[in-house]
Amino acid sequence: MKQNVKLGAVLLCMVLWLAACGSGSGQPAGDGQSGGVQAEPGNGQAASMQAADDATSKAPQTRKVSTVKGEIEIPVEPQRVIGLSVVYPEFLYALGITPVAVQNYHSEYPSYLTEPFKDTVKMGIGRTPNFEAILAAQPDVILAPEWWSANDYDQLSEIAPTLLLPAHDDWRDELRSIGVALDRQEQAEQVIADLAAKEAEVRGKLDELVGDETVVYMRVMAKEIVVHSENIDRGSFIHKQLGLKPLDNFPKTERAMPISLEMLPDFDADHIIVQLDDDSKDEVQERFKEATDNSLWKKMKAVRNGHVYMVGGKEYFNLGMSPLADKFAMEDILQAFEQRLK
Repeated sequence: MKQNVKLGAVLLCMVLWLAACGSGSGQPAGDGQSGGVQAEPGNGQAASMQAADDATSKAPQTRKVSTVKGEIEIPVEPQRVIGLSVVYPEFLYALGITPVAVQNYHSEYPSYLTEPFKDTVKMGIGRTPNFEAILAAQPDVILAPEWWSANDYDQLSEIAPTLLLPAHDDWRDELRSIGVALDRQEQAEQVIADLAAKEAEVRGKLDELVGDETVVYMRVMAKEIVVHSENIDRGSFIHKQLGLKPLDNFPKTERAMPISLEMLPDFDADHIIVQLDDDSKDEVQERFKEATDNSLWKKMKAVRNGHVYMVGGKEYFNLGMSPLADKFAMEDILQAFEQRLK
């Protein structure tokens, strides 16, 4: 009898032990951890993780942009951008994008781009772009104005998706066009608004300094001296945007007039703004010295009164065609007038 009781007790213990082992295959209640083993996610958590993975995989990696050549597919967030022509790089930087390579007229960047473009490759200003340099830059998108790069479109497109954009008379519309292409419309409008506020500020200060006195904008180049009217970029910037009064006798239909030294008396304004096209070139310096040594120059009102204002070369290259150049020139011209007239 005692043996049967003992045997029954042993069997009972074995049954209970086996039952415990069978139920132990799952994780115990609590924080989901036992012996360093991570708990498996429940059905709801697993579904959420799968949905997140699906959303990521379905997010668009490219977008289509309308261009002169039709719709072009580009990355949603291009990282390596090239802008052709000397103006497009400035538009890109104004929108917060530093290009990896640019075309450049001067050997050095204008001062307002020296630091941000310190790692940007210079490719020169040849009308036919340096395809080898562009390829080496490994762009994921190329932007170019139609008037500048239409003939090179096919070759550029073999390197990277190329956005050939229409020409505009006003740089603001050109900036907006690039803003749409790169999905930076808000940034473009902010750049335009900020510059308009700066223009109003500078215009008011110049009006206090100069009033109704006349101003001539003179550009000294290697082979000629050119006077700009209010009908062209630089002249329009000076006379329309900044409100500086042009000479009454300046031909209204002209845009930019090459003048000889004998014509200097025809442009006897109260103030003369002189831009040396490239002050690093000896030919430009010699041309200007030839003018200033001339007796007709010395007799001009602005010269006699000390109202000749020398302005930068490469910084003024895109004047009237870029928000960056315009902002620099506004501040530079205001400072030049304040130093002489205050």
